[in-house]
Amino acid sequence: MTSDDSVFDLSRPRQWLNGMIFASPHSGRCYPDWFQSQTILSEQHLRSSEDAFVDRLIAPAVECGAVVLTSRVPRSLVDLNRSAEDFDPLVVEGAGSGKLNPRIMAGLGVIPRVVSQGRAIYSRPMSRDEAERRITRYWRPYHTALSGLIDEACRTFGGAILIDTHSMPRDALAHLPVPRPEIVLGDRNGGSASGRVSDAVAEAVRGEGFRLRRNSPFAGAYITAAYGRPTRNVHVVQLEMDRSLYMDERMIEPRPDYALFAARIARLIARLTEICPTEGGLGVAAE
Repeated sequence: MTSDDSVFDLSRPRQWLNGMIFASPHSGRCYPDWFQSQTILSEQHLRSSEDAFVDRLIAPAVECGAVVLTSRVPRSLVDLNRSAEDFDPLVVEGAGSGKLNPRIMAGLGVIPRVVSQGRAIYSRPMSRDEAERRITRYWRPYHTALSGLIDEACRTFGGAILIDTHSMPRDALAHLPVPRPEIVLGDRNGGSASGRVSDAVAEAVRGEGFRLRRNSPFAGAYITAAYGRPTRNVHVVQLEMDRSLYMDERMIEPRPDYALFAARIARLIARLTEICPTEGGLGVAAE
């Protein structure tokens, strides 16, 4: 990634239906040389924190009449699913010790300290100026685009539905009883989407034969909290897919049967794009 490269990819359909947006904030895989010179990890280790290939999996949503927004920025450089204020004092000099939440304490602030298996990204902290530059250069453009799409959907359709799409390591489910979920739906226990919308998403997921769990172990993070306003017809649902279903987690490569899984997700997306953000709403194409 060079200084003039895009922070994200935005794909629009010929006709936007229902104010539906699919997003992937963690599938970015453009590692700039300056970043690789700062980290003590190999690119392969850095990639372990990616939601690898999720951007490809949700690409068919455009053909179904939805807008697709995907980050090109690696999560290990800036985490777009964290508040811009979530600085880790062990990573950012002068960040202070206030407002420490469990994610920051685990090394997963807006400038992450670790990738999977607790591997440290840096050998020493960075300056506050450097951290702020990353927020300005990468975090703010993505969120300006996302908030703009939601506002546009509300003006055009009376509401918006954001499907915030992620993948979860198989190990993250190891503590759960079998059979373990294949997809976890997060709506902050009803705080980021209405029951009608969340239930419709759950029905679509189950309709494609996926085992589903709701709000555990993932209920949603910054994006669901910041944008979900169901009383204003803005619904945000986070979907976490078990990445072992479609990729070799160690090699970060698609499984031989990736195409079969991708076809299932494409059918799920087609079901999801039939959901309307407003009660009794009808799909309307944006001009």
